[in-house]
Amino acid sequence: MSPLVEIRDLKVEATTDAGRRVEIIKGLSFEIAPGEIVALIGESGSGKTTIALTLLGYTRTGCRIAGGTVSVDGRDMANLPEKDRAKIRGVTVSYVPQSAAAAFNPAQRIMDQVIEITRIHELMPRAEAEAKAVDLFRALSLPSPETIGTRYPHQVSGGQLQRLSAAMALIGDPKVVIFDEPTTALDVTTQIEVLRAFKSVMRQGRMAGVYVSHDLAVVAQIADRIVVLKGGVIQEIGATAQILSAPKHPYTQELLAAFAPPGRVPVQVASPNGTAPRPVLELASISAGYGKPRADGTPLILAVDKVSFKLERGRNLGIIGESGCGKSTLARSIAGIIPPSSGTISFDGKPMAPRAQDRSADELRKLQIVFQSADTALNPAKPIEDILGRPLTFYHGLRGAARDARIDRLLELVHLPRALKHRLPSELSGGQKQRVNLARALAADPELILCDEITSALDTVVAAAIIELLKDLQRELGLSYLFISHDLTTVQAICDEVAVMYRGVKVEQLPADQVGSTTGHPYSRLLMSSVPKLDPAWLDKLERDPELVAAFAKR
Repeated sequence: MSPLVEIRDLKVEATTDAGRRVEIIKGLSFEIAPGEIVALIGESGSGKTTIALTLLGYTRTGCRIAGGTVSVDGRDMANLPEKDRAKIRGVTVSYVPQSAAAAFNPAQRIMDQVIEITRIHELMPRAEAEAKAVDLFRALSLPSPETIGTRYPHQVSGGQLQRLSAAMALIGDPKVVIFDEPTTALDVTTQIEVLRAFKSVMRQGRMAGVYVSHDLAVVAQIADRIVVLKGGVIQEIGATAQILSAPKHPYTQELLAAFAPPGRVPVQVASPNGTAPRPVLELASISAGYGKPRADGTPLILAVDKVSFKLERGRNLGIIGESGCGKSTLARSIAGIIPPSSGTISFDGKPMAPRAQDRSADELRKLQIVFQSADTALNPAKPIEDILGRPLTFYHGLRGAARDARIDRLLELVHLPRALKHRLPSELSGGQKQRVNLARALAADPELILCDEITSALDTVVAAAIIELLKDLQRELGLSYLFISHDLTTVQAICDEVAVMYRGVKVEQLPADQVGSTTGHPYSRLLMSSVPKLDPAWLDKLERDPELVAAFAKR
């Protein structure tokens, strides 16, 4: 059987700030058979996405395909004219992005965007395209498949939007689908549903796939073969089972070793005069949501329902739960972005106004939030020094040389070189952008930082570095963290206690090392059992476990 995808001696060059050309993909070759799924793995900057995008004949700004061939179904995407490439994209080869939220137009209904490729290529009448879209929604296990297309992107969960982006990629019946880290930002239970759906649809359509990921456990569930990359060079290629059980290259062995969950090392922050820690944050029966309030004052959609907890100064509390459980709404309520409909929020023993605009500048300064996606949180038109300088001027009145010196210190705190301050966010890696995102919060000189899924889109190595950075900053600055995440091992590595949320309700709060124990809440056990394992048969075994299948059905 001849390969469906054949990459030979591929070279990609990037232009540096000094105008010099640097080879970032260095003459690599591999192929993909019809119906085969090949994973590209490696840490941030290894070239995974760059290689995958060449199958579309595309490179990022500042890059170019400098040599070699990229044959997809017999056509060389590296050397075709652009108008011929456009005819192939969406129907021969298609793309599922990492961030579905960024891929969808917020002003258009979902159905109009999912079927757009059928209109561009004139594949079928609209009624037929909509019927096909509904079939895909059903195959991808989306709720209310007949009506979900009438909604706007913000009206569905992250996991649902990720599956909808897959429907958009699949509606043109492509022969090859590129999955660019499509489950990275999803919670463990949603990730399982998405992986199941992807596997089912790909098997039924006998489609080939390129699966870009840094998560070896996810790759284990979906890939037939693995290509291990570092610095634009292939380190090892092999069958998934062989790579995971008997890796040959030292770098592959390093990646597998890095997958081991980090140990919990408590961070000790001294209390003044040796006194007992006092709550820096206290929530009493907080409820919040969206939509026009009902007659009793509750929001139309209640996302957080009477949640209470205390966070002591110098300690860290994790908030976990699947997509839609209310984690991020809770963080936004604490920050005053989504005012709670009832309950009180106290900071350092004093009640705070529900809305951020009604809080004092000092209250705003002391409580900062770091959002999940640095790509959307950082102004793409402003250099890093302006992004960091704004809170310095707003909160501390710093200007001129004093402001510049503090910017340099902030970059030093988050382990970034000072030269980066002149760059735009688009010129930084994912890990660098998240460090800038954190540095902006530190610019306020806060006492508590709300971390909303800040490592979810980062590879294992970079995420571990961010966690270590947070611990270092806590020791140096005496910070407290409210750490919201779906990554249970990461939460356990940094948090003293973990609160588990389910459908807007806090179902339990335990010491970090006790979450998922046999004596805990059944939902917590479901979350822990849903963390993927380095076993290619793990997902299939999970689907045959009647207890877990029943637990998923009850969700």
